[in-house]
Amino acid sequence: MELLSALFLVILTFLVVTAFYHKHLMAEIPPGFIQRKKLCFYHYLLNFGFVLAKTSEKLGLASEIHVIRTIMNTVPPLKDKHLFIKDVRFEKIKVRIYQPKIPTTGQRRGVLYFHGGVGQFGSIRAYERTCCYYARKSDSVIVSVGYRLAPEYPYPTQFEDCLAATIHFMRTAEDYGVDPTRVITCGDSSGGTLAAAVAQAMVNRKDLPKLRAQILIYPFLQAVDFNLPSYQQNKTFPILTREQILLLGLKYLNKDVTLLNVLFEGAHIPEDFQLKYQKWLSPDNIPEEFKPRGYKPGKIIHPLSDELHALTMPTFDPVFSPLIAEDTVIAQLPEAFILTCEFDVLRDDGLLYKKRLEDHGIRVTWCHLEQGFHGIVFLAPLGRIVSFQSGNKGIKQIIDFLKSI
Repeated sequence: MELLSALFLVILTFLVVTAFYHKHLMAEIPPGFIQRKKLCFYHYLLNFGFVLAKTSEKLGLASEIHVIRTIMNTVPPLKDKHLFIKDVRFEKIKVRIYQPKIPTTGQRRGVLYFHGGVGQFGSIRAYERTCCYYARKSDSVIVSVGYRLAPEYPYPTQFEDCLAATIHFMRTAEDYGVDPTRVITCGDSSGGTLAAAVAQAMVNRKDLPKLRAQILIYPFLQAVDFNLPSYQQNKTFPILTREQILLLGLKYLNKDVTLLNVLFEGAHIPEDFQLKYQKWLSPDNIPEEFKPRGYKPGKIIHPLSDELHALTMPTFDPVFSPLIAEDTVIAQLPEAFILTCEFDVLRDDGLLYKKRLEDHGIRVTWCHLEQGFHGIVFLAPLGRIVSFQSGNKGIKQIIDFLKSI
């Protein structure tokens, strides 16, 4: 009887906490968002996973990162009868190649896919359904790159692996029925960072064909200004908050998380850097229709100590912040597809990069999801019950873009 009473109290406590959390969360979602209950449920599950991971680490059962990786890998793999799927290595890097079985008269386009996960989690397995979907729907050869993860392999190993895989694939593209002049880098979230950084690193290669395009799906592109309109408007919006992205980014760089407030306030930006980057990162470059929802211009704090500057220097590397690459690099980039979401802290990174590219004459196909949030496209291939209408719209436009290449 005592056991049943204890069990009842546990269940009751869980339901009360869940109800309170649900009420609080719903208040964070703007009234205009259509599929509110589904988003709330998904965010609850996501946060439950993070709490479980933290608890596991505190109890000494498994590290937080290991638990998150395990949870992500619970997405069931997909055996697609329309595709040849095989695991190979590009030098030391694991990749999985998805090739359509339908015969073709010529060579196909090739897509190097870099998964998200802030360089610390995510995997080929977790993105199996995503890559199968792109291969099948666009009749493309998809190469999912299993780059090594931090903290076991510190930054910038992730970029180095993606670049090495890209170079290897472009040299051997014809072995997989791919036209080496139709190779595209693609990634979501931090995978979008990697796709943009690899595209930049390839512009001066004379021994290989030029990349045909880059597809950046709600990418993280700069670690200079965390007070842009989208960071203010969506700082507590479900899935990815401003605090979460900064904490994960600091862990990725193996930096002390106590730097969080420094980054929030912009106190990590030297005055000469601020003057240089202002023309690229100014909120004035963001269309006015994106500003009304709770934006207040921020102030940069100066001066900056030499010690703090040294600690934050990696954030100014174009590998980590592709948006602040030099004009000479930006001007040589291939055309781009950029997807942004209205309810995403990273929205303005995409908007600012779009403008930088267009200012240099680079063609940009832009897809903005007015009902979108961070991670929504990842859910699209997982089925109707899990996916959101806006995410389905986004992935369709990505497929249409691929077919146009």
